[in-house]
Amino acid sequence: MSEGTPKFKVTVDNITIEVPPGTTILNAARMIGGDVCPPAMCYYSKLKDSGGKCRTCLVEVSKGSEKDPRPMPKLVASCRTTVMDGMEVKNLTSEKVVDARKGVVEFLLLNHPLDCPVCDQAGECDLQNLSYEHGTEGTRYEFKRRTFEKEDIGPYISLHMTRCIMCFRCVFAADQLTEKREHGIMERGDHAQISTYLNKALDHDFIGNVIDVCPVGALTDRTFRFKNRVWFTKPLDAHRDCPKCSGKVRLWTRGEEVFRVTARKDQWGEVEEFICNDCRFHKKEKKDWVIEGPSIIQRSSVISQGHYVGTKKTPVLIDKVIGKEPLHLLNIHDVSDVNRPDIDLSKIEGPAHSDDFNTDHHVSTGLKKWTDNK
Repeated sequence: MSEGTPKFKVTVDNITIEVPPGTTILNAARMIGGDVCPPAMCYYSKLKDSGGKCRTCLVEVSKGSEKDPRPMPKLVASCRTTVMDGMEVKNLTSEKVVDARKGVVEFLLLNHPLDCPVCDQAGECDLQNLSYEHGTEGTRYEFKRRTFEKEDIGPYISLHMTRCIMCFRCVFAADQLTEKREHGIMERGDHAQISTYLNKALDHDFIGNVIDVCPVGALTDRTFRFKNRVWFTKPLDAHRDCPKCSGKVRLWTRGEEVFRVTARKDQWGEVEEFICNDCRFHKKEKKDWVIEGPSIIQRSSVISQGHYVGTKKTPVLIDKVIGKEPLHLLNIHDVSDVNRPDIDLSKIEGPAHSDDFNTDHHVSTGLKKWTDNK
Protein backbone atom coordinates (compact mmCIF):
# COMPACT_ATOMS: atom_id res chain seq x y z
CA MET A 1 0.00 0.00 0.00
CA SER A 2 1.47 3.38 -1.01
CA GLU A 3 2.14 6.10 1.53
CA GLY A 4 -0.45 8.34 -0.09
CA THR A 5 -3.32 5.95 0.54
CA PRO A 6 -5.78 7.65 2.92
CA LYS A 7 -6.66 5.94 6.17
CA PHE A 8 -10.03 5.56 7.80
CA LYS A 9 -10.82 6.94 11.22
CA VAL A 10 -12.78 4.56 13.40
CA THR A 11 -13.84 4.99 17.02
CA VAL A 12 -14.18 1.95 19.28
CA ASP A 13 -15.52 2.57 22.81
CA ASN A 14 -14.70 6.29 22.50
CA ILE A 15 -11.11 5.60 21.40
CA THR A 16 -10.25 6.81 17.88
CA ILE A 17 -7.63 5.18 15.66
CA GLU A 18 -6.61 5.42 12.01
CA VAL A 19 -6.52 2.16 10.06
CA PRO A 20 -5.99 1.18 6.41
CA PRO A 21 -9.12 0.59 4.28
CA GLY A 22 -10.31 -3.00 4.40
CA THR A 23 -9.44 -3.47 8.07
CA THR A 24 -12.08 -5.30 10.07
CA ILE A 25 -13.55 -3.86 13.25
CA LEU A 26 -11.93 -6.65 15.26
CA ASN A 27 -8.44 -5.95 13.93
CA ALA A 28 -8.95 -2.22 14.47
CA ALA A 29 -9.87 -2.95 18.08
CA ARG A 30 -6.79 -5.17 18.41
CA MET A 31 -4.65 -2.23 17.30
CA ILE A 32 -6.05 -0.32 20.28
CA GLY A 33 -5.69 -3.33 22.57
CA GLY A 34 -6.93 -3.98 26.08
CA ASP A 35 -10.55 -4.61 26.98
CA VAL A 36 -11.67 -2.67 23.92
CA CYS A 37 -10.94 -5.75 21.79
CA PRO A 38 -13.91 -8.15 21.51
CA PRO A 39 -13.26 -11.85 22.20
CA ALA A 40 -13.05 -14.23 19.26
CA MET A 41 -13.42 -18.00 19.33
CA CYS A 42 -13.49 -18.81 15.62
CA TYR A 43 -11.55 -16.00 13.91
CA TYR A 44 -7.87 -16.71 13.25
CA SER A 45 -5.86 -14.10 11.39
CA LYS A 46 -3.52 -16.69 9.86
CA LEU A 47 -6.34 -18.87 8.52
CA LYS A 48 -8.08 -17.58 5.42
CA ASP A 49 -11.89 -17.32 5.52
CA SER A 50 -12.05 -17.99 9.26
CA GLY A 51 -14.51 -16.10 11.43
CA GLY A 52 -18.23 -15.46 11.51
CA LYS A 53 -19.13 -18.73 13.24
CA CYS A 54 -19.12 -18.23 17.02
CA ARG A 55 -20.71 -14.73 17.27
CA THR A 56 -18.74 -13.86 20.41
CA CYS A 57 -17.25 -10.80 18.73
CA LEU A 58 -20.60 -9.06 18.16
CA VAL A 59 -20.46 -5.26 18.43
CA GLU A 60 -22.85 -2.36 17.98
CA VAL A 61 -22.20 0.11 15.16
CA SER A 62 -23.76 3.34 16.39
CA LYS A 63 -22.56 5.32 13.37
CA GLY A 64 -22.01 3.79 9.95
CA SER A 65 -19.68 6.43 8.50
CA GLU A 66 -19.31 10.14 7.92
CA LYS A 67 -21.21 9.91 4.64
CA ASP A 68 -23.95 7.70 6.08
CA PRO A 69 -24.16 8.26 9.85
CA ARG A 70 -27.13 5.95 10.33
CA PRO A 71 -26.49 3.17 12.88
CA MET A 72 -26.61 -0.43 11.77
CA PRO A 73 -29.94 -1.95 12.81
CA LYS A 74 -28.45 -5.12 14.35
CA LEU A 75 -25.28 -6.19 16.10
CA VAL A 76 -22.58 -7.23 13.64
CA ALA A 77 -19.72 -9.71 13.78
CA SER A 78 -16.62 -7.54 14.15
CA CYS A 79 -14.35 -10.19 12.60
CA ARG A 80 -16.22 -10.03 9.27
CA THR A 81 -17.26 -6.36 9.12
CA THR A 82 -14.83 -3.85 7.60
CA VAL A 83 -14.55 -0.32 8.92
CA MET A 84 -15.72 2.83 7.15
CA ASP A 85 -14.34 6.33 7.55
CA GLY A 86 -15.94 7.92 10.60
CA MET A 87 -17.48 4.70 11.89
CA GLU A 88 -18.28 4.57 15.60
CA VAL A 89 -18.40 1.20 17.35
CA LYS A 90 -19.53 0.21 20.83
CA ASN A 91 -18.21 -2.89 22.51
CA LEU A 92 -18.15 -2.85 26.32
CA THR A 93 -19.99 0.49 26.37
CA SER A 94 -23.08 -1.09 24.81
CA GLU A 95 -25.65 -2.84 27.00
CA LYS A 96 -26.92 -4.67 23.92
CA VAL A 97 -23.47 -6.16 23.28
CA VAL A 98 -22.94 -7.21 26.90
CA ASP A 99 -26.35 -8.89 27.04
CA ALA A 100 -25.94 -10.56 23.64
CA ARG A 101 -22.49 -11.85 24.55
CA LYS A 102 -23.86 -13.47 27.70
CA GLY A 103 -26.44 -15.22 25.54
CA VAL A 104 -23.78 -16.41 23.09
CA VAL A 105 -21.64 -17.79 25.91
CA GLU A 106 -24.65 -19.58 27.40
CA PHE A 107 -25.39 -21.07 23.98
CA LEU A 108 -21.79 -22.28 23.53
CA LEU A 109 -21.96 -23.97 26.93
CA LEU A 110 -25.27 -25.75 26.31
CA ASN A 111 -23.67 -29.05 25.40
CA HIS A 112 -20.21 -28.42 26.79
CA PRO A 113 -19.39 -30.83 29.62
CA LEU A 114 -17.80 -29.69 32.87
CA ASP A 115 -14.53 -31.43 32.05
CA CYS A 116 -12.24 -28.65 33.28
CA PRO A 117 -10.88 -30.70 36.23
CA VAL A 118 -9.70 -33.44 33.84
CA CYS A 119 -9.23 -31.51 30.60
CA ASP A 120 -5.67 -30.91 29.39
CA GLN A 121 -6.73 -27.54 27.98
CA ALA A 122 -7.60 -26.21 31.44
CA GLY A 123 -5.55 -23.16 32.31
CA GLU A 124 -5.13 -22.05 28.69
CA CYS A 125 -8.71 -22.51 27.45
CA ASP A 126 -10.33 -19.60 25.63
CA LEU A 127 -13.77 -20.87 26.60
CA GLN A 128 -12.82 -20.79 30.28
CA ASN A 129 -11.76 -17.16 29.94
CA LEU A 130 -14.84 -16.29 27.92
CA SER A 131 -17.28 -17.85 30.37
CA TYR A 132 -15.51 -16.25 33.34
CA GLU A 133 -15.50 -12.75 31.82
CA HIS A 134 -18.79 -12.73 29.90
CA GLY A 135 -20.84 -15.69 31.10
CA THR A 136 -23.49 -16.17 33.77
CA GLU A 137 -23.44 -18.20 36.96
CA GLY A 138 -25.79 -20.92 35.73
CA THR A 139 -27.64 -22.27 32.73
CA ARG A 140 -31.31 -22.48 31.85
CA TYR A 141 -30.79 -25.60 29.78
CA GLU A 142 -32.72 -28.53 31.25
CA PHE A 143 -32.49 -31.14 28.52
CA LYS A 144 -30.09 -34.00 27.94
CA ARG A 145 -26.80 -32.89 26.45
CA ARG A 146 -25.60 -34.33 23.18
CA THR A 147 -23.02 -37.10 23.21
CA PHE A 148 -20.83 -38.66 20.53
CA GLU A 149 -19.12 -41.98 20.08
CA LYS A 150 -15.40 -41.88 20.73
CA GLU A 151 -13.36 -41.71 17.52
CA ASP A 152 -9.68 -42.56 17.17
CA ILE A 153 -7.93 -40.16 14.80
CA GLY A 154 -4.36 -41.31 15.31
CA PRO A 155 -1.57 -41.70 17.87
CA TYR A 156 -0.87 -38.00 18.30
CA ILE A 157 -4.24 -36.22 18.52
CA SER A 158 -7.11 -36.94 20.88
CA LEU A 159 -10.63 -35.89 19.78
CA HIS A 160 -13.37 -35.03 22.30
CA MET A 161 -16.42 -34.02 20.30
CA THR A 162 -18.50 -33.24 23.39
CA ARG A 163 -16.21 -30.24 24.00
CA CYS A 164 -16.29 -28.94 20.42
CA ILE A 165 -17.94 -25.54 19.76
CA MET A 166 -17.84 -25.84 15.95
CA CYS A 167 -15.43 -22.98 15.32
CA PHE A 168 -14.11 -24.69 12.13
CA ARG A 169 -10.51 -23.65 12.92
CA CYS A 170 -9.14 -27.17 12.69
CA VAL A 171 -10.83 -27.69 9.32
CA PHE A 172 -9.34 -24.49 7.91
CA ALA A 173 -5.92 -25.36 9.33
CA ALA A 174 -5.92 -28.84 7.81
CA ASP A 175 -7.22 -27.48 4.51
CA GLN A 176 -4.57 -24.76 4.23
CA LEU A 177 -1.55 -26.43 5.84
CA THR A 178 -1.81 -29.91 4.31
CA GLU A 179 -2.10 -31.15 0.74
CA LYS A 180 -5.10 -33.34 1.48
CA ARG A 181 -7.55 -32.70 4.28
CA GLU A 182 -8.81 -35.92 5.85
CA HIS A 183 -11.35 -34.61 8.37
CA GLY A 184 -14.23 -32.18 8.24
CA ILE A 185 -17.73 -31.32 9.46
CA MET A 186 -20.18 -34.20 9.17
CA GLU A 187 -23.98 -33.90 9.49
CA ARG A 188 -25.86 -30.65 10.12
CA GLY A 189 -27.40 -28.65 12.93
CA ASP A 190 -27.04 -30.09 16.43
CA HIS A 191 -25.85 -33.38 14.89
CA ALA A 192 -22.79 -31.73 13.28
CA GLN A 193 -19.45 -33.13 14.37
CA ILE A 194 -15.75 -33.15 13.49
CA SER A 195 -14.91 -36.53 11.99
CA THR A 196 -12.87 -38.41 9.40
CA TYR A 197 -15.98 -40.50 8.71
CA LEU A 198 -13.85 -43.60 8.11
CA ASN A 199 -11.92 -43.50 11.41
CA LYS A 200 -8.80 -42.59 9.47
CA ALA A 201 -5.70 -41.40 11.31
CA LEU A 202 -4.54 -37.82 10.75
CA ASP A 203 -0.86 -38.25 9.93
CA HIS A 204 0.26 -35.26 7.85
CA ASP A 205 3.52 -33.56 8.89
CA PHE A 206 1.68 -30.36 9.90
CA ILE A 207 -1.60 -31.81 11.17
CA GLY A 208 -0.51 -31.33 14.78
CA ASN A 209 -1.22 -27.61 14.41
CA VAL A 210 -4.94 -28.32 14.78
CA ILE A 211 -4.15 -28.76 18.49
CA ASP A 212 -2.79 -25.21 18.75
CA VAL A 213 -5.63 -23.56 16.84
CA CYS A 214 -8.39 -25.32 18.82
CA PRO A 215 -9.74 -22.79 21.37
CA VAL A 216 -11.15 -25.51 23.67
CA GLY A 217 -10.20 -29.04 24.71
CA ALA A 218 -11.74 -30.80 21.73
CA LEU A 219 -8.36 -31.52 20.13
CA THR A 220 -5.51 -32.20 22.54
CA ASP A 221 -2.00 -33.62 22.43
CA ARG A 222 -2.26 -37.34 23.16
CA THR A 223 1.42 -37.51 24.15
CA PHE A 224 0.71 -34.94 26.89
CA ARG A 225 -2.58 -36.49 27.99
CA PHE A 226 -3.01 -36.39 31.80
CA LYS A 227 0.74 -35.87 32.24
CA ASN A 228 0.67 -32.52 34.04
CA ARG A 229 -1.14 -29.23 34.49
CA VAL A 230 0.09 -26.33 32.39
CA TRP A 231 0.44 -24.03 35.41
CA PHE A 232 2.85 -26.51 37.01
CA THR A 233 5.10 -26.43 33.96
CA LYS A 234 7.55 -23.73 32.93
CA PRO A 235 7.31 -22.43 29.33
CA LEU A 236 10.59 -21.82 27.55
CA ASP A 237 11.21 -20.38 24.09
CA ALA A 238 13.53 -22.60 22.05
CA HIS A 239 14.54 -23.32 18.49
CA ARG A 240 16.35 -25.89 16.36
CA ASP A 241 17.40 -26.29 12.75
CA CYS A 242 14.43 -28.08 11.21
CA PRO A 243 14.23 -28.82 7.48
CA LYS A 244 10.42 -28.83 7.54
CA CYS A 245 9.46 -25.74 9.58
CA SER A 246 10.95 -22.69 11.29
CA GLY A 247 11.84 -24.75 14.38
CA LYS A 248 10.73 -21.94 16.71
CA VAL A 249 8.72 -23.52 19.51
CA ARG A 250 7.69 -23.27 23.14
CA LEU A 251 8.82 -26.03 25.49
CA TRP A 252 6.67 -26.83 28.51
CA THR A 253 9.09 -28.17 31.08
CA ARG A 254 9.25 -29.22 34.70
CA GLY A 255 12.78 -29.58 35.90
CA GLU A 256 14.78 -31.20 33.13
CA GLU A 257 11.78 -32.99 31.65
CA VAL A 258 9.99 -31.67 28.56
CA PHE A 259 6.30 -32.54 28.83
CA ARG A 260 5.15 -31.10 25.52
CA VAL A 261 6.14 -28.87 22.61
CA THR A 262 3.85 -26.27 21.06
CA ALA A 263 4.13 -23.40 18.63
CA ARG A 264 4.69 -19.94 20.05
CA LYS A 265 1.58 -17.80 20.41
CA ASP A 266 1.02 -14.05 20.40
CA GLN A 267 -1.06 -11.99 22.82
CA TRP A 268 -4.26 -13.00 21.03
CA GLY A 269 -3.54 -16.69 21.43
CA GLU A 270 -2.69 -17.19 17.77
CA VAL A 271 0.27 -19.21 16.51
CA GLU A 272 3.19 -17.08 15.33
CA GLU A 273 4.64 -19.78 13.06
CA PHE A 274 3.23 -23.25 12.45
CA ILE A 275 5.52 -26.16 13.32
CA CYS A 276 5.86 -29.72 12.05
CA ASN A 277 4.98 -32.97 13.81
CA ASP A 278 8.63 -33.91 14.16
CA CYS A 279 9.32 -30.86 16.34
CA ARG A 280 6.04 -31.23 18.22
CA PHE A 281 5.94 -34.93 19.05
CA HIS A 282 9.42 -36.41 18.57
CA LYS A 283 11.77 -33.86 20.14
CA LYS A 284 11.00 -34.14 23.85
CA GLU A 285 14.48 -33.62 25.32
CA LYS A 286 16.23 -30.37 26.13
CA LYS A 287 19.36 -31.50 24.31
CA ASP A 288 17.37 -31.36 21.06
CA TRP A 289 16.82 -27.61 21.43
CA VAL A 290 18.64 -24.32 21.82
CA ILE A 291 16.97 -22.69 24.84
CA GLU A 292 16.42 -18.94 24.35
CA GLY A 293 14.91 -18.23 27.76
CA PRO A 294 11.59 -18.11 29.66
CA SER A 295 8.53 -17.34 27.58
CA ILE A 296 6.77 -14.04 28.18
CA ILE A 297 3.36 -14.94 29.60
CA GLN A 298 0.65 -12.42 30.43
CA ARG A 299 0.49 -11.79 34.15
CA SER A 300 -3.28 -12.38 34.12
CA SER A 301 -2.74 -15.98 33.00
CA VAL A 302 -2.64 -18.77 35.54
CA ILE A 303 0.35 -20.16 33.63
CA SER A 304 2.41 -17.14 34.68
CA GLN A 305 2.25 -17.97 38.38
CA GLY A 306 5.80 -18.36 39.60
CA HIS A 307 7.28 -17.75 36.13
CA TYR A 308 7.71 -13.98 36.06
CA VAL A 309 10.93 -12.93 34.40
CA GLY A 310 13.21 -10.67 36.46
CA THR A 311 10.95 -10.64 39.51
CA LYS A 312 12.65 -9.45 42.70
CA LYS A 313 11.25 -10.30 46.12
CA THR A 314 10.80 -7.46 48.58
CA PRO A 315 13.43 -7.90 51.33
CA VAL A 316 12.17 -8.57 54.86
CA LEU A 317 13.70 -5.97 57.22
CA ILE A 318 11.43 -6.13 60.25
CA ASP A 319 13.65 -8.62 62.07
CA LYS A 320 16.58 -6.21 61.76
CA VAL A 321 14.47 -3.33 63.05
CA ILE A 322 13.13 -5.02 66.20
CA GLY A 323 16.14 -7.28 66.73
CA LYS A 324 14.25 -10.58 66.70
CA GLU A 325 12.00 -12.75 64.58
CA PRO A 326 8.53 -11.15 64.62
CA LEU A 327 5.75 -13.32 65.93
CA HIS A 328 3.31 -12.46 63.14
CA LEU A 329 5.65 -13.92 60.53
CA LEU A 330 5.95 -17.29 62.28
CA ASN A 331 3.99 -20.31 61.12
CA ILE A 332 1.00 -20.48 63.46
CA HIS A 333 1.05 -24.28 63.32
CA ASP A 334 4.56 -24.35 64.76
CA VAL A 335 3.49 -22.64 67.99
CA SER A 336 -0.07 -23.94 68.26
CA ASP A 337 -1.24 -26.90 70.34
CA VAL A 338 -3.61 -27.87 67.55
CA ASN A 339 -0.87 -30.07 66.08
CA ARG A 340 -0.46 -32.23 69.18
CA PRO A 341 0.34 -35.72 67.89
CA ASP A 342 -1.20 -37.43 70.96
CA ILE A 343 -4.71 -36.26 70.05
CA ASP A 344 -6.56 -37.94 67.17
CA LEU A 345 -9.26 -35.58 65.98
CA SER A 346 -11.07 -38.33 64.09
CA LYS A 347 -11.76 -40.13 67.39
CA ILE A 348 -13.26 -37.12 69.16
CA GLU A 349 -17.06 -37.23 69.26
CA GLY A 350 -18.47 -34.11 67.69
CA PRO A 351 -16.52 -31.01 66.71
CA ALA A 352 -13.21 -30.31 68.45
CA HIS A 353 -13.03 -27.44 70.96
CA SER A 354 -10.19 -25.56 72.61
CA ASP A 355 -10.60 -27.67 75.73
CA ASP A 356 -9.63 -30.74 73.74
CA PHE A 357 -6.11 -29.31 73.38
CA ASN A 358 -5.78 -28.00 76.93
CA THR A 359 -2.89 -29.86 78.55
CA ASP A 360 -4.11 -29.15 82.11
CA HIS A 361 -7.86 -29.69 81.90
CA HIS A 362 -9.31 -32.44 79.69
CA VAL A 363 -12.90 -31.38 80.10
CA SER A 364 -14.09 -32.45 76.69
CA THR A 365 -16.51 -35.37 76.89
CA GLY A 366 -15.29 -36.73 73.59
CA LEU A 367 -11.67 -36.66 74.69
CA LYS A 368 -12.50 -38.36 78.01
CA LYS A 369 -14.27 -41.18 76.20
CA TRP A 370 -11.40 -41.55 73.81
CA THR A 371 -8.91 -41.62 76.72
CA ASP A 372 -10.98 -44.18 78.63
CA ASN A 373 -11.19 -46.47 75.63
CA LYS A 374 -7.43 -46.56 75.08
